[in-house]
Amino acid sequence: MGGQLRVAIGQFSDRGHKESNQDFYGALVPQEPDLSLKGVALAIADGISSSDVSEVAAESAVKSFLTDYYCTSPAWSAKTAAQRVIAAANSWLHAQNQRSFRAYEKDRGYVTTFDALVLKGAQAHLFHIGDSRIYRVSGASLEQLTNDHRLVISSKESYLGRALGVNAQAEIDYRAESVSAGDIFVLATDGVYDFVEPSFVVKTIREAADLDAAASAIGAEALARGSDDNLTIQIVRIDETPAGAANEVVQGAAALPAPPMLEARQEFDGYRILRQLHASARSHIYLAQDIASGAIVALKAPSVDLRDDPAYVRRFLLEEWVARRLSSAYVLKASPVERKRNFLYVAFEYVEGETLAQWMIDNPKPQLAQVRDIVDQVARGLTAFHRKEMVHQDLRPANVMVDRAGVAKIIDFGSTRVAGIAETASAEANAEILGTVQYTAPEYFLGEGGTARSDVYALGAIAYHMLTGRLPFGAQAAHARTRAQMKRLAYTPARDGVRDLPAWVDGALRKALAIDPAQRFAEPLEFAYALRNPVVDGEPSRLIERDPLKFWKLVSALLAAMVVALLFVLARR
Repeated sequence: MGGQLRVAIGQFSDRGHKESNQDFYGALVPQEPDLSLKGVALAIADGISSSDVSEVAAESAVKSFLTDYYCTSPAWSAKTAAQRVIAAANSWLHAQNQRSFRAYEKDRGYVTTFDALVLKGAQAHLFHIGDSRIYRVSGASLEQLTNDHRLVISSKESYLGRALGVNAQAEIDYRAESVSAGDIFVLATDGVYDFVEPSFVVKTIREAADLDAAASAIGAEALARGSDDNLTIQIVRIDETPAGAANEVVQGAAALPAPPMLEARQEFDGYRILRQLHASARSHIYLAQDIASGAIVALKAPSVDLRDDPAYVRRFLLEEWVARRLSSAYVLKASPVERKRNFLYVAFEYVEGETLAQWMIDNPKPQLAQVRDIVDQVARGLTAFHRKEMVHQDLRPANVMVDRAGVAKIIDFGSTRVAGIAETASAEANAEILGTVQYTAPEYFLGEGGTARSDVYALGAIAYHMLTGRLPFGAQAAHARTRAQMKRLAYTPARDGVRDLPAWVDGALRKALAIDPAQRFAEPLEFAYALRNPVVDGEPSRLIERDPLKFWKLVSALLAAMVVALLFVLARR
């Protein structure tokens, strides 16, 4: 299938001259949508030879990884998903050791090396602990991509420095590599790589009829050369990489026709249209009633002008995909899907209220307590995003609804960056600025992409706007596109006579709106807490932080004075 990840895999494992095989291996090539969202996974493990239960450890590690990795959230990046699954496997192995006499004899416990390779999009994600190895075919030889965690005492004595099951927490090496069609990776245990020359491995792979035959020939060569250990090898060749970002919702909706313009009292796909709620160049939103259940929902249909734009349709459908993977009272909820959908639209819960933008018009001078309450709720909603490795990227007053009970809900997820999808997209797509410039963090304009701290900036800008009626950096921020221009942006204190705010509240705003993301709060709830508790100083103590431009002007003036003084001294000699 065009544009889909395609691989060929060859495998071989044998106990060799030992009584049992303490190695274990496995690979999983899933169907869509998991193929696009999670990728292809391979794993190999080598139980320590001094233990009579290490083969259980090796089998458990590989099987749990290949099963549990595909059960993790599709919103997570491959790194996060795999590391959490491996950590869980390590915890189980360590607990088994702690429950038995093996707690004091780790060389007889549930201990194993472990390597995993996840091929997702145009990247290979490598996870490694122990002394099994992952190679990449490079020309006529092999490039070793992992470092052995084996401590050598002498020519006859060595031991594993790291392995699964030894400690309560495992330190896993991680590495990401760009891949393209034709790339070949090799996973092998020491019973193979210690006895076979890399050139033989590469020559065999290139000349064998298939990869299984190549793996068997390499294993046979290791035995012929005196291998005294179990032998396991996996070979994977990438035949095709996907053309674009992983997103099964686009594939599923590709054949759906765009809905017509809808009118009040019209019946549409099992709904009765009550009235139009909103219309813009990007979308049309209708208040509707589910005819079967009587539930009131908001139907969102794509704009007529943008229905043929694949990027727009992908973001449009991503909104519902994101909503179905979040659970928070402060995030708009997608309506249950109870029947087949015949048109391209999404259905959400109906929030009876107004946007925060309208609320700010109606409340031009809100009390500090009101601002704190809204910020706290939005921060909790953002936290739901961040826990799933999502960044909203377009947080602004128009994308927050405030209902009649005062509950604030984040809406409009079409610009959301989902780590699990973003890592399969192109660099250009990930660098695209999707948010509204007035509330967009500076790092986006530098092409650095966004993080949770970028959402903190947007929340800080909203809070500042509510308290002062203006934006923190005025119109300058929207025009700053270089680091030099960013450094010239001067923060105007919120407590400048317009509002009688505590200095520490202004300090919290200043920190949330720091130009450098590293200087901001790491999480939105930290900012919400700082607005209620004096944990941040109101004014920075150093001039360079208060007014960078003035600081460098003074430095320049001082240097100029020193130069004049030096010239005067030299002239008198």
